[in-house]
Amino acid sequence: MIAWFMVSLERLQGDGTENHALPSEMRMTKSSDKSAPGFSPVEIGLVCDGGTVRAGIYGLTDLFSYAGDIAAAHTSAKTTPVRLTHWQATESRDIGCIHDSAPGSPNAPAVLLIPGNTVAPAKDLSDSPLVPWLQQKHSQGTVLAAVCGGVFLLARTGLLAGRQATTHWALTDQFVAQFPDIRTQTDSMVIDYGDVLTGGGVLAWADVGLRLVERFLGPSIMVETARYMNVDPPGREQRFYSGFEPRTKHGDEQILKVQQWLAAHESAVTVADAARRAGLEPRTFLRRFIQATGMRPSEYQQRLRISRAREMLEFSRKSVDNIALNVGYEDVGGFRRVFRKIVGLTPSDYRRRFSRVSKAG
Repeated sequence: MIAWFMVSLERLQGDGTENHALPSEMRMTKSSDKSAPGFSPVEIGLVCDGGTVRAGIYGLTDLFSYAGDIAAAHTSAKTTPVRLTHWQATESRDIGCIHDSAPGSPNAPAVLLIPGNTVAPAKDLSDSPLVPWLQQKHSQGTVLAAVCGGVFLLARTGLLAGRQATTHWALTDQFVAQFPDIRTQTDSMVIDYGDVLTGGGVLAWADVGLRLVERFLGPSIMVETARYMNVDPPGREQRFYSGFEPRTKHGDEQILKVQQWLAAHESAVTVADAARRAGLEPRTFLRRFIQATGMRPSEYQQRLRISRAREMLEFSRKSVDNIALNVGYEDVGGFRRVFRKIVGLTPSDYRRRFSRVSKAG
């Protein structure tokens, strides 16, 4: 279980002096657990198991190293305030530190972060030794954070019960089914309760990592780190990127028939019209439609229309007004309001970010 990770750690450990190719004025001296003046020392731990996504481990290791180097460059001591550790269960089910950027003094992570995980969404990890260990660390005041599939492991601790949490938008149905006591909100990229943080998509490790840099090293260091990495500072929303993926594997053939019919219609369809299409009484149709799709027919139609509008904004040069009419909105102002409500951006902002049409062509 741990072999791949121990081998890949050779890249991270080296001789302890790797400086991640930062410019000379931003490089730190050899890692130290002593704080540079102006920054309190902080230990940040990454929690790993056999399903941990390597990109998350490497990316977060680099992000926190960059942040520490940048913070060090603002001090006379030129020593990083960040101590980075990696934690993993051993064969004997103990939890051990398998990487430490500043070995020597006892470990005391201020935060433990679970990167993306490809196994956790599909496997019940309640018996993982990481679960009671994380519960214990949280009770001792350690902040816990998780990203994407790693949120499933964090949820096994019970610490998200009754709270809002996010994970990858494509995992929404799985997460809701496994954790009905958690208020799932996958429109958000990061949800921060102070003691517990959750992050959405595969690359949300950058958003969560920068949020933690801001907390422990301040907003200026966070912004400099984001700029150095060429990533947006925290503030993105996952709904900017998530498409509409209607539920179709619900087993209700009459409702599926209506879904397929709605997909071919731009104009508004009433509940009565859809019920007739399904051969059901309106009240029965409405109940079964909501049960099968998770939303009312009016919301479902809006999602279909906005999904088509997003494609046109990405792949065509049609005006926003023209696109609104094409997807069935006679009131362009109404289209703009619905688009922003669902996507989180105006149609024009969405086109600026995601257009795939060459300006020259």
